[in-house]
Amino acid sequence: MTLLNAADVPTATPHRVPETTRADVLAFVADIARLTKPAAIHWCDGSLAEREAVLSELVAAGTIEKLNDDLRPNSYLARSDESDVARVESRTFICSESEKDAGPTNNWADPDEMRATLGGLFTESMRGRTMYVVPFLMGPVGSPVTRVGIEITDSPYVVASMGIMTRMGRIALDVIEAGADWVKAVHSVGAPLEHGEADVAWPSNPTKYITHFPETREIWSFGSAYGGNALLGKKSFALRIASAMARDEGWLAEHMMLVKVTSPEGQIAHIAAAFPSACGKTNFAMMQPTLPGWTVETLGDDIVWMWVDDDGRLRGINPEAGFFGVAPGTGMKTNPVAMQTLWGNTLFTNVARTDDGDVWWEGMSKPVPQHLTDWRGQSWTPESGTPAAHPNSRFTVAIDQCPSAASEWNDPRGVVIDAIVFGGRRSDTMPLVVEARSWEHGVYLGATMASERTAAAEGVVGELRRDPFAMAPFTGYNVGDHWSHWLHIGERLAASGTQPHIFHVNWFRRDSDGSFLWPGFGDNIRVVQWMMDRLAGRVGASDSPIGALPRLGDLTLDGLDMTIEAAHQILTVDSDEIRADARDAHNLFASVGDTVPAALMRENARTLQLCD
Repeated sequence: MTLLNAADVPTATPHRVPETTRADVLAFVADIARLTKPAAIHWCDGSLAEREAVLSELVAAGTIEKLNDDLRPNSYLARSDESDVARVESRTFICSESEKDAGPTNNWADPDEMRATLGGLFTESMRGRTMYVVPFLMGPVGSPVTRVGIEITDSPYVVASMGIMTRMGRIALDVIEAGADWVKAVHSVGAPLEHGEADVAWPSNPTKYITHFPETREIWSFGSAYGGNALLGKKSFALRIASAMARDEGWLAEHMMLVKVTSPEGQIAHIAAAFPSACGKTNFAMMQPTLPGWTVETLGDDIVWMWVDDDGRLRGINPEAGFFGVAPGTGMKTNPVAMQTLWGNTLFTNVARTDDGDVWWEGMSKPVPQHLTDWRGQSWTPESGTPAAHPNSRFTVAIDQCPSAASEWNDPRGVVIDAIVFGGRRSDTMPLVVEARSWEHGVYLGATMASERTAAAEGVVGELRRDPFAMAPFTGYNVGDHWSHWLHIGERLAASGTQPHIFHVNWFRRDSDGSFLWPGFGDNIRVVQWMMDRLAGRVGASDSPIGALPRLGDLTLDGLDMTIEAAHQILTVDSDEIRADARDAHNLFASVGDTVPAALMRENARTLQLCD
């Protein structure tokens, strides 16, 4: 897509001469400069000196403040505008040539009409600002599914964050120079500056668009400087555009975390798990098991790209290089590994600041500090009646700083996937864990998974919504075709007899008083133990309308403060609840229409039949 007006390329002096001979790259940068009229152009090389310069620029602008080096070395706190605090799903569009290809879970926009809209918005949108050219890799160099992009942005906050979240700069430009195809990503905060006009600490625009053009592999984002709206390598590239690429090229781009689990006996399993945002992915990815002798090593906490290797096995990598985690609820009790990872070199956004120059958020520690500066920059005490940190406040930190990071996290060969787990935040209906009857049934469980909405996205917190594969906001094409693609991958794996087992978990089941029945966190290893016993064929299971459930004696419950009645409640299902849930899933299928695979309709009918 080319968005041009009649003006010439501005006379902007680059901070650094571009180190590329690719004519298409140079033309892209020139076209965007001609359109947006920046005051200067900076080609990012990803060096430490560059990072320090960008951080200094952000401090001078008031966008971030440096934290106390004695308490949190080389770390910074950003406070966003109050209108720019989360993904804006209502302003996120898939601009496929066919509306049907976007499907019912996406907002579709006609690509020609959207190009016209964007052309107006981006015209002179970077006036008075530096335009940064950010080459970046998704995945380690040399992996068969590693892909490369170039994000153009006028936000130094985005540059600093992309330097943590991706392999950014010279390393990516070298891959482009070697002849790789690349994804175009253009971002502007939409806040041009007149000569001499004072800037604001968090420039943004009330008008927001996050747009994706799957056929031409392009992303255009306007107005927001926050998270996945602006860090275009994350949800926009690694899921929405990459999922369309994966469909066309025969692999998978999924909203999953990835871990390596080792038992006391030395059994190793690599597990990919899909959970909606803020529903426990990072806690699972950094689990510290409560059972002696077990280890969980982190490969990734949010996105997994998977492919069928030459031996017919499913392999996966984490395409990211950092964590962009939800801060509230993260503490030494819930996720000690994350807390250890955040010792320094971290960019925090919208958390509170302590009087001695450190950070704090709800769930981080007890007792609660008696005075803080909250995420809005205002004085806060426990009597203030408002959260000190925004519910969707974040930390951005490199994976290689994580003490539980597996040595394979940066291996271009990836790891063989042994099990796939789906899950959601359900207070009822779904048991603690269930194993799918088959690959087709596992795809059905993934397609019909539901979760109570969290603060990480727009909408009413607590509302139950269907979130197929935890990809409802992220699938870059028709959701029914996504399910068919999973079935096709399963057929390829079946030919070699290497299909991973598929499970569904629900850590959030509640009793009649509203209390959680399962302790979660490090005790989730008890569920993983049962999964690995199933992989090895060591234990049986009880049949149910939704799959195989653990028998009470096969799940290690020793040491838990749990009654037999509570254990029975989380390990059984109510046929009436499952029937109602399956009927609601059928409504989902009806809304998706004729792209729903026949195999999933059969699984839905079978579930209803087994409830009778």
